[in-house]
Amino acid sequence: MMVRIGIVGIGFMGWTHFSGATRFTEAGKITGSKLKGGAVTAICTRSPEKLIGDWRSIQGNFGPRGANLDLTEISSYDRYREMIKDPDIDLIDICLPNDQHEQVAIDALEAGKHVLVEKPIALEPKAADRMIAAARKTGKLLMVAQVLPFFPEFKFAAEAIASQKYGKLRAAHFRRVISSPKWSGDMSDFRKLGGWGIDLHIHDNHFISLACGVPQQVFSRGILEDGFVNHVHTQYVYDNPEIAVSAVSGGIAADGLAFAHGFEIFLEKATLMYSAGTLGGAWSADRPLTVIENGKARQPKLKGGSEWCSAFTAELQTAVDAVKSGQVPNLLSCELARDALKMCHAEAKSIGSGKSVKV
Repeated sequence: MMVRIGIVGIGFMGWTHFSGATRFTEAGKITGSKLKGGAVTAICTRSPEKLIGDWRSIQGNFGPRGANLDLTEISSYDRYREMIKDPDIDLIDICLPNDQHEQVAIDALEAGKHVLVEKPIALEPKAADRMIAAARKTGKLLMVAQVLPFFPEFKFAAEAIASQKYGKLRAAHFRRVISSPKWSGDMSDFRKLGGWGIDLHIHDNHFISLACGVPQQVFSRGILEDGFVNHVHTQYVYDNPEIAVSAVSGGIAADGLAFAHGFEIFLEKATLMYSAGTLGGAWSADRPLTVIENGKARQPKLKGGSEWCSAFTAELQTAVDAVKSGQVPNLLSCELARDALKMCHAEAKSIGSGKSVKV
C-alpha cells in the first residue's frame, strides 16, 4: 500500500514537509520519496508562482530557502476543497496558518481523508475538541505534527526518562526562544498565531506532557500583550512535590538570536544537557547533547538523519505507518496535542491572575 499525501499550504512548513518527504536534485527535479510506503503526490496553494514550482520566496528560521521545483509529476490545486475530493489522495497534510487548521481538518476528515495537521492542533481547546469529534465520527485518523520528539536530542531524552535507564526523573528545565521573525510577514505579528505562548511554546508543553506527564497545574509569569502570551516562565505543578519541571519560552530575544532551544534534565544517576540555536545567522550547537554520569561527560551517538529536515522525515514516516496500521501512536496523538494547548491557555490565565491554574 502506498500512502499518497497532499500538502495544503506551501509556506515555510509546507516546504519543510515537502523536503522531509521528497528527494529532488539541485536543479529541482524530483527523483523519488524519502518515505517507505508513502509519497507526496499533490500540493495546494493559492500562489500562482508556487503552483508552478517557484518556491524561492520561502524562508524560515532554520534550513535553506525554498527552491525552484519541477512539479510535473505532482498534482496541483489552488483550492483545498478540490484537493480533498481527489480519490488518489489518502492523507491530507495541513501546513496552513494556525487559525485555519480546524475547518480544513474537519472538511478533509468528512471527505474521507486521514489528516496530519501541523502544530498547534488549533488555537482554542474547543476547536481541538471539534476536530477530535470529527475524527471519531468519520473513523479517520487525526494526527498532530508536534515534531520536537523526533529530533534526536529530544528523542534521546524522552527515551531516557521513559526507560529509567539513568533512574527516575527528579527535575527538568526547557528553553525555547526567538527574536521577532522579520523574515516572514505572516509570522511578524504573534497575535495572528495565538501568541508565542501557543505557536512556539506549545512544543515545550507537548514534550513535557509526553516525557514528564501532564501536570495538574501551572504557575506562570511573563508578558501578556492584548491577551496573548509573548513571553512565559512556567513552573509545572505535579502531585509529587519532589518533581520540579519548568520552562521558558517567548519571542522577545534580541535580533541575531533567531531561534534557540535546549534543556537540562536531572535524573537520579545522570544529568542530560543540550543547547543549540541560530545565532547571528548561523546554526550553533553550543552544547551538543551531553550525558554527565559517574563524574564524566560524554556525547552519545544519536540516531537520525543529518539533513535539516530529517526530524520531519521521521515524523511523516510515523504518520504514513499510522495510516497503514490504522493506529495513531502517542507521538502524534491529537488528545495529547489538545492537552498541550490547554496548558498554553492555563499559562495565560496564570500570568493574568498571578495564581496557579488547573490544567
